[in-house]
Amino acid sequence: MFTVKASLTRTPRQKRREVVENDAFAAFARRIIRAHGRRVATGDIEALRDLVALSANLDGAIGEAVIGLRAFGYSWSEIGTRLGISKQAAQQRWGGEKP
Repeated sequence: MFTVKASLTRTPRQKRREVVENDAFAAFARRIIRAHGRRVATGDIEALRDLVALSANLDGAIGEAVIGLRAFGYSWSEIGTRLGISKQAAQQRWGGEKP
């Protein structure tokens, strides 16, 4: 009897990238953003515009991440669940963006 290796028949959706230090990396990014806010709060008014620009950068990064996850095979439902929103809300917000 012939058998097929499971690794050769997996769909792209079944392939999961190994997660490496995501929690630590995200915590590091949060610390940097908070530190930047504290710097502005101590009188560095010139840095205020840069801090606000981070918001736009973050929105762009989230959109890029969602588009990448969709291309990787994740469903709108899976993405919405991780974000605490419905699949419809996720699709409405990021479904029209192009990579």
